[in-house]
Amino acid sequence: MKLYLVRHGETDWNKVRKLQGQVDIPLNEFGRELARETKKGLADIPFAVCYTSPLKRAKETAELILEGRDVPIIEDKRIMEMAFGVFEGKCCSKEGWELPDDFQKFFDDPAAYEAPEGGENFADLKRRLSSFVSELYEKEEYKDSNILITTHGAALAGILNVMREDPLEKYWGIGVQKNCAVSQVEVKNKVPRIISENVVYYKAKVEDWKR
Repeated sequence: MKLYLVRHGETDWNKVRKLQGQVDIPLNEFGRELARETKKGLADIPFAVCYTSPLKRAKETAELILEGRDVPIIEDKRIMEMAFGVFEGKCCSKEGWELPDDFQKFFDDPAAYEAPEGGENFADLKRRLSSFVSELYEKEEYKDSNILITTHGAALAGILNVMREDPLEKYWGIGVQKNCAVSQVEVKNKVPRIISENVVYYKAKVEDWKR
């Protein structure tokens, strides 16, 4: 089983560093172009199935990458983005910061981060991501297949954290991946091996995520 984990394309909220969480923000035109370029980069991969977050930005990314192919796209709420509750829509860039100072732990100390009203902490998120990953490993019908997974920044980092069996303190790994970046994982006998992370197939300049 080979997994191709893709963060969704850019949205208008990405551009201004607003916390999107589970607000259903669509791709912008640049985000769609990134997905079309990623489609070209993955054109030779025969995908058997795609699992996507049901949020528009992830699902449209999947649809654009798989356009013209007869590949089933299955929505799974477990790979939705982390919920930020009352903080969704707030800016988290240094220049436009609209959050309590304590929110800094989201970036610097995930294990100590406390979820806002209506939101999730990292342990909550990791539990649902672990459920998704464990179930995927059990799918014998896909053990020799390529699987596309389209998801979100924090969720994708969490999936890789689960696969590494790392603690919450190391949740972010190499950091938030670029929009439409691809990470490849090979799974043999239910044991994952991360082959590559944060690979892009477009030439456009996309800044690294900075708060």
